Amino acid sequence: MYDVGNIAIIGSGSWATAIAKIVVEHTHHIGWYFRRDETIEQFRKLEHNPTYLTSAHFDTNEIRLSSDINRLVQDYDTLIFVTPSPYLKAILKKVKHKLHDKFIVTAIKGIVPDENLVCSEYFRKVMKVPEDNLAVIGGPSHAEEVAMERLTYLTVGCTDTQKAHALTEVLVSNYVKTKVSRDVLGIEYASVLKNVYAIASGICSGLQYGDNFQAVIISNAMQEMERFLTSINPLERNMVDSVYLGDQLVTGYSNFSRNRTFGMMIGKGYSVKSAQMEMEMIAEGYFGTKCMKEINRHLHVNMPILDAVYNILYEGISPKVEIKLLTDSFR
Repeated sequence: MYDVGNIAIIGSGSWATAIAKIVVEHTHHIGWYFRRDETIEQFRKLEHNPTYLTSAHFDTNEIRLSSDINRLVQDYDTLIFVTPSPYLKAILKKVKHKLHDKFIVTAIKGIVPDENLVCSEYFRKVMKVPEDNLAVIGGPSHAEEVAMERLTYLTVGCTDTQKAHALTEVLVSNYVKTKVSRDVLGIEYASVLKNVYAIASGICSGLQYGDNFQAVIISNAMQEMERFLTSINPLERNMVDSVYLGDQLVTGYSNFSRNRTFGMMIGKGYSVKSAQMEMEMIAEGYFGTKCMKEINRHLHVNMPILDAVYNILYEGISPKVEIKLLTDSFR
């Protein structure tokens, strides 16, 4: 059985905090990277992340908090990256040590801008991490519900299923269920697309479309997602699995969904800039929309929902006009 060894969390947002809570309850020791020393001092004093999920308390004796990413990379065997995807490149530029012998896990539900690569591809192609040393964590998993210890189902994707199973052992608990998959790329691209479709769902809600149409747009989104995943990684997969459909449903419908919230603001008439300024957290789907549009220019998959969200966010097309055109294309 593979041993994941010591685990460090790279990132300090809400999902990073939720994963830290899950892991440290099992291992009783983690490294945890925070960018600012003052945030670390506040954490030690308050015994919780001072900025995100403040209800989740930690035993600070079980956590090695550090703003020195290179010390953590050097000293820990498994590195779980949980940063907003637009910041991943900047964080990795600070890393002086090679990552090829580390077990790299990405829990980032986004895509690396400019590179147009999902995070596992970026680690493999740019950072030269072997494919079998890469894993992803996916599934319907709002950080807020993890903090409240509400039942959550996670899927670990890795081409080396022994490593995937080993990682599930430090994630499983009375409120976290786990499963294993080999569909690394499918899980990652699904997690990018579900944010795009959640923005579409939010826009429709902001425009006062009802539940009937919400069901239609999500069902069409799943068909669109399947067409793309089949094109990019033609494995046999069941699109009704929780890591695909489940993640889409929770992101498209939940009030915790920042992407849906962002879309609702756009549908209500906010400009993209004003909506971004009002939100306290990054809506990954904004960046994902542009990246997916650029990727699909080479693949030519039929993706009308992606095209509609792109036109609204980047081309300045009226949401009312664009969604009306989209409704006419559905059956």
